[in-house]
Amino acid sequence: MDFEYTQAEEDFRHEVQIFLDENLPPKNQRGADFMAQWLEKVRAKRWVGFAWPKEVGGGGGDIMQQVILKEEMAKRQAPPLGTCMMGLAWVGPGIIQYGTEEQKKRFIPDILNSKYHWCTGYSEPNVGSDLAALQCKAVLDGDHYVINGTKIWTSLAPFAQWISMLVRTDNFGATTTKHDGITALLVDLSSAGIAIKPIENMAGGKVFAQIFFDDVRVPVNNRLGKEGQGWAVTISSLANERSSIGEVTAMYAKLDGLKTLVKNSQRQGKPAMEDQRIRRRLAVFEAKIEAMRLNGLRYLTRQIKGEPLSSETSVNKLHRADLEVEMSDFAIDVLGQSGLQLGNQIETVDRGKWAKESLGWPNVVIGGGTPNIQKNIIAERILGLPKD
Repeated sequence: MDFEYTQAEEDFRHEVQIFLDENLPPKNQRGADFMAQWLEKVRAKRWVGFAWPKEVGGGGGDIMQQVILKEEMAKRQAPPLGTCMMGLAWVGPGIIQYGTEEQKKRFIPDILNSKYHWCTGYSEPNVGSDLAALQCKAVLDGDHYVINGTKIWTSLAPFAQWISMLVRTDNFGATTTKHDGITALLVDLSSAGIAIKPIENMAGGKVFAQIFFDDVRVPVNNRLGKEGQGWAVTISSLANERSSIGEVTAMYAKLDGLKTLVKNSQRQGKPAMEDQRIRRRLAVFEAKIEAMRLNGLRYLTRQIKGEPLSSETSVNKLHRADLEVEMSDFAIDVLGQSGLQLGNQIETVDRGKWAKESLGWPNVVIGGGTPNIQKNIIAERILGLPKD
């Protein structure tokens, strides 16, 4: 495998670095107007939706340029390239690949301009992250689908205006061919018959929600892809979300934060960094992140060759979920009792960042599919083991 960058790729990296030098002040100097100005500047560069085709408003960047852009942004702890996270990571790519021209014109500009927040409705009660087992029904009634059912652990639903969701339009109650009969719909969350109940975590955050659908009418024109093609739409979206090398750079940034925390902490009256056990745990974290990076390069190689990504992306999802929890809990161990203080309490460390991350573990463990589901996917589809 060739790990060298071309001159054109290095030139692009230099362009990104210059832009950040000129437009990204330190975190403690970013005022109230900074985010609006930042978004205006990155949109002008066409870095929001950078890898999307130019004809839909994207930047037309190739895969390597996208990796370089995300790496440099993560290294400098830059704000997101757009605030419509789900729209940019999952929904937009799905619409570009499977949507009609009318859907592209209707939704893509709003995603690029962060006009709406999106969420994705996959998991359901009693079936968890086993997406193919979903039972939320949509029955065709003229030029509308009528949805009845429930979604749960829906990331960002408390703040979203639209949801890209999976429903069962056929093959009800099937057990052997449950991937069939699943359809993807784009649904306005202000529609009659929808109720959203936020789920609060132990740190007080409300990132997830349960959504109830009671005779919700959705135009057929809001179907993404063909009827029964929802599984293919979803697999493509999940692969897009899990294939980013930029997330590995973000994990290295979190590790740097841990190292800084350790350097500034005491343990039994001595600098915490002198504790051999602490140094060993930091080394293990670094080794695991490096393994994720190399695994990400494997995905990247397949993408460059034009090969599809599917089940193998579950490996990095599983590693990251476990590692995020391990690193946050490690920070609490280093800080002791003070590590349990949240941001609204007196004399908190790092404004309660580590406590929030530790107590908010469902954000990374549940989002995108639970570890048990990822293990099943790896066992069955990569290792070829029989289903239990």
